[in-house]
Amino acid sequence: MFSSVAHLARANPFNAPRRSRTLAAAAVEEYSCEYGSMKFYALCGFGGVLSCGITHTAVVPLDLVKCRMQVDPQKYKGIFNGFSVTLKEDGVRGLAKGWAPTFIGYSMQGLCKFGFYEVFKVLYSNMLGEENTYLWRTSLYLAASASAEFFADIALAPMEAAKVRIQTQPGYANTLRDAAPKMYKEEGLNAFYKGVAPLWMRQIPYTMMKFACFERTVEALYKFVVPKPRSECTKGEQLVVTFVAGYIAGVFCAIVSHPADSVVSVLNKEKGSTATQVLQRLGFKGVWKGLFARIIMIGTLTALQWFIYDSVKVYFRLPRPPPPEMPESLKKKLGLTD
Repeated sequence: MFSSVAHLARANPFNAPRRSRTLAAAAVEEYSCEYGSMKFYALCGFGGVLSCGITHTAVVPLDLVKCRMQVDPQKYKGIFNGFSVTLKEDGVRGLAKGWAPTFIGYSMQGLCKFGFYEVFKVLYSNMLGEENTYLWRTSLYLAASASAEFFADIALAPMEAAKVRIQTQPGYANTLRDAAPKMYKEEGLNAFYKGVAPLWMRQIPYTMMKFACFERTVEALYKFVVPKPRSECTKGEQLVVTFVAGYIAGVFCAIVSHPADSVVSVLNKEKGSTATQVLQRLGFKGVWKGLFARIIMIGTLTALQWFIYDSVKVYFRLPRPPPPEMPESLKKKLGLTD
């Protein structure tokens, strides 16, 4: 399945370009494109659209209750109470409020998040060189994911603002078609982008944890848990490892980014408030409201996102490099080889 061509430099930024033309030809036959090609980045972006758009839309009911708990904790006292109150007031259809901006916004975010992550990972790896890429791989994951999320949040912000208005302000609007013109009429473009800075506060730490924790967890699972090398695992077994690593990463993501998520929810509901004012008003205890619901949501969400993203790579036969190994040149420097 995964032969030695998986270690081609074009198929893995952690390994040096020391392979013959025969192996390069084999790689072209095995994969649908080269690692780092425009086709590779485009399909990775498409995988991001599917992974983020589908999963975030699927958990709209939970997200709606979580947002309402954050902006009106007196009325929505807990996750089960929140569902109960919402069903009584809005019926089952009320749980789907905000699905359109969620799908559009997070599809755009996924395109940038996963597509640009691959771009920046290759870019920064080339800047560091083979040995430093291995030694500083966690920093590389953090830097590449932070860079990607910066652009992803700019794409997400307008739809996130509309979603929160629809979900948390009763009577404001029931659909994106109603909400967007109304928001623009009231506050102009600022209505759609005033939440971008808090989004960066929430999403950049979240995404850094999501990618770095996932990459290192996959590495650890194959090293300490999975009883055979990745190259001997079936694609199905590899996807199971992907799902488990994704869930572990998701739990940490939820905790790291929750305070900023609370600020974003309140900020997009209120007119004229700033992130600092909201943070001061909520206090330490207030910013952790809804954390349990978010851990469930983000843990499941992150696991499914990585599973879908990796499945897209498998389906389109994209290069999926194995966990990084120490370069031979570095082993010699450290006296680990004869």
